[in-house]
Amino acid sequence: MIIGGSASQKLAADVAKELGETLSSLETKKFPDGERYLRIKGEVEKDVTVIQSTGFPQDEHLIELLFLIRTLKDLGAEHIKVVVPYLGYGRQELRFKDGEAISAQVVANLIEESGADEFISINLHEDSVRDFFNIPTANLSAMPPIAEYIADNVENPIIIAPDKGALGFAEEIAEILGCNCTYMSKIRLGPDKVETRIVDVQCDFDSEDFDKVKKDSKVNIDSVNGKEAVIIDDIIATGGTIVNAIDILKEHGAKSVYVCCVHPVLVNDAVLKICAAGARDLASTDTLRSDVSSISVAKIIADALK
Repeated sequence: MIIGGSASQKLAADVAKELGETLSSLETKKFPDGERYLRIKGEVEKDVTVIQSTGFPQDEHLIELLFLIRTLKDLGAEHIKVVVPYLGYGRQELRFKDGEAISAQVVANLIEESGADEFISINLHEDSVRDFFNIPTANLSAMPPIAEYIADNVENPIIIAPDKGALGFAEEIAEILGCNCTYMSKIRLGPDKVETRIVDVQCDFDSEDFDKVKKDSKVNIDSVNGKEAVIIDDIIATGGTIVNAIDILKEHGAKSVYVCCVHPVLVNDAVLKICAAGARDLASTDTLRSDVSSISVAKIIADALK
């Protein structure tokens, strides 16, 4: 039995179709004073999978998720797998300044205390968030379906991480596609001057000795010249980092620039900014609903649930 919260109903339906599972019906609404109403329609099975992202409005979707888990337990569910494709509040996994709330820990505790027996997410901003749970967890990668999208739409790509933190995603996609990848790094030129440059790294994944290739092979900055560059990141919020990356790639002669991400947070006219900067296409997965959510993660979720 699969049930989708209001933030992920289409995705839940797609996962149910992949698995041939029953899709339960859910009624939700908001009262005039802002409180949430939730009702599960139909019989509740012993094994249930809940699918609900907790993106904007984060508080509403999180409260709905907690209500849903607790209600399923009350109605007889014995084992609940909770799939949160995008985990709101998941970027604060540490106390960076004195007195800050570790929001990822609080959210993890709430989900578990509500009755979750397993927790599954996709490309958590920090994998260490899983340490806040005392139940089995999984952090799935959306890179395979993104790589499939790139293969279908881009010829001879070079994969670009907009910063070193996203290099792992670029490497994973490059290995799948058998192409080159690199990343951009901020280089301090002086006390008040910082420049973002394309770093001479990475590789040709045709070699059988993958570790040796990663160590020894280099991609020259000029390698983006005339190429179809694909920028990959886990989250795009305001789009500022991506716009900067597009400008640099164009300066170095990229034939065209595509942009892909896992989680399309996309606030403050981010889509407009990215397209105006010259992106040929902007695509994301459907962990969050958006105008650019054209890459489905239903199969990787279904595979994890089997």
